Amino acid sequence: MPLTPEFHELAAKVRNWGRWGDDDRIGTLNLIDAEARRRAAASVRSGRAFSLAIPLSIDGPQMGFIGKRQNPLHTMLEINNPSILDPEGPRFSDDMIVLTLQAATHWDGLAHASYDGKLYNGYDAASITAEGSTILGIDHVTTLVGRGVLLDVARAKGVDVLEGGYPLTPDDLDAAAELGRVEVLPGDVVLVRTGVMQLLKSGDKLAYNTTAPGPSLQTVEWFRSHDVAAVAVDHGTFEVFPSEVDTMPLPVHLLHLVDMGMTQGQHWDLEELAADCADDGQYTFLLSASPEPVQMGVGSPVNPVAVK
Repeated sequence: MPLTPEFHELAAKVRNWGRWGDDDRIGTLNLIDAEARRRAAASVRSGRAFSLAIPLSIDGPQMGFIGKRQNPLHTMLEINNPSILDPEGPRFSDDMIVLTLQAATHWDGLAHASYDGKLYNGYDAASITAEGSTILGIDHVTTLVGRGVLLDVARAKGVDVLEGGYPLTPDDLDAAAELGRVEVLPGDVVLVRTGVMQLLKSGDKLAYNTTAPGPSLQTVEWFRSHDVAAVAVDHGTFEVFPSEVDTMPLPVHLLHLVDMGMTQGQHWDLEELAADCADDGQYTFLLSASPEPVQMGVGSPVNPVAVK
């Protein structure tokens, strides 16, 4: 389907190509500088830590709706095997996992999407080969540690779970920031809670996978004007689904990844963190969420940890 003139106009407004040099490969993650990391460290008060990852399990969220994505397959390779150096001594076990990189809690790298033959910073989409992304591999993101900001949109709207297909607006994001008494600053990593993770945790994978509330085209300039370094959500499509534009299934993906160079996260479990933030009123934290350095990968699994 052709992209609309309105889409191209918005893309031109938010595009970051060349902002950090013609050879830049990490986009808005450049905004997480030393000052942003010090701000993150200053957010730690109680020392409480929360993992934001869902389990790497064969019973994960994938149902075959997205390409060839499948849930992780875990296999034992050795079970209580003796060492060749000491056959009568200690025993050891080894295992392996077969994992599609976007199957569970993950970051989408900048090479995850392209349009008009281009990737972020104007790189040729043909630079993605059978070996992976030869220019924009996610291994270029060596660290991703900064101040996390939880925007609990569901709680700000007074609901447990936002309705599937609801397009988040800038007003929704502002209301969630007001709820948390936070100002989103350049270099922050924003986590958007819709409550949809509760559907997965309750076992309703079909509802979790078929429709979703999420960032809409209206929010793209909001993320750009706030110079957000990265953004993650608590379900699998990231943006509102079905799309608010019939001819463009995932337009926010294109604008974030290709034009802005902003890394996206999906399948993040924000429930325990959100409950704690509501209890103590603190919606900022140190976020350690560096991707696995998959050479030439277009995405990577991650176990994000929020430290308050």
